[in-house]
Order: sequence, then C-alpha cells, then structure tokens
Amino acid sequence: MSNEVFKALADPHRRRILQLLKKRSMSVTDIQKHFAFTGATLSHHLDVLKRADLVTTERRGQFIHYALNTSVIEEVLSAFYSLFSC
Repeated sequence: MSNEVFKALADPHRRRILQLLKKRSMSVTDIQKHFAFTGATLSHHLDVLKRADLVTTERRGQFIHYALNTSVIEEVLSAFYSLFSC
C-alpha cells in the first residue's frame, strides 16, 4: 500500500467522497452537492484520490464521472486486515 493511499484516506472529506461513490458513480456536479467547499477544493480532493488510484474516471459527454476503483479498495482492506490480524 502506497503513502498516497494513506494520504488520501487521512482526510474526512475524501473518505466521505468514497462513501458517496460506494453507492454509484457520480459527476463532479453530483459530488459537489454534498459539500460546502469550492469546486477548486473538490478538484484537489478528487485529484488526491485519483493519484492514490482509489477512484477511476470515465468521460460521458461533457462530464467526467468518478467511481470507486474496487480492486484497489479490496487491496487496501486486505492490507489493513493483514496488518491488524493476529
């Protein structure tokens, strides 16, 4: 597990974004509705999540949709389980 993953998961706003994406893929506009901060701040959070490979992107017309990268999420959960299991 990379330091990028730990950095991404350290922020509560990014964890909230991941919770939202757990339900379905979303555009930036859809995600923005759940937060009071600026679009630039949201863009920064999404960039951190992308660099950690926790989310994937797909262009649909004019919009970019974000989704959980489930294979990396499974890897992270497995690593945490290995780290803390007896």
